[in-house]
Amino acid sequence: MRKDRDPTTMIGIEGIRASGRHGANPGEQLQPQEFVVDLEVWVRGGEDRLDDTIDYRDIVATAREAVETKSFVLLETLAEVVASSVMALGDVARVTAAVHKPGAAASLGVADVLAEATVDE
Repeated sequence: MRKDRDPTTMIGIEGIRASGRHGANPGEQLQPQEFVVDLEVWVRGGEDRLDDTIDYRDIVATAREAVETKSFVLLETLAEVVASSVMALGDVARVTAAVHKPGAAASLGVADVLAEATVDE
């Protein structure tokens, strides 16, 4: 292990469900739709203590809040905002947020559409 860098550990949280008003098509920002967020949160290593890591509940609440309280045309923008919001929790080295919009392209016979964004220090 290299001594000049702090070790990082990835915490993965999948399937965070939230309702939001995002989209480019008429009416998509008027009615809430389901979004699902998957996160990879890279935290700096510490001792084997709860105080030395980030609380999963805070990560989930932050991702939900970003989806539920803001409104964007592009799914890509929403993914960037979710990743940046989780990054702002502190003691985080990198966040990748994949935001799924199930049913976004159902008329095309597609099960899911997603955008993924990564933010790091």
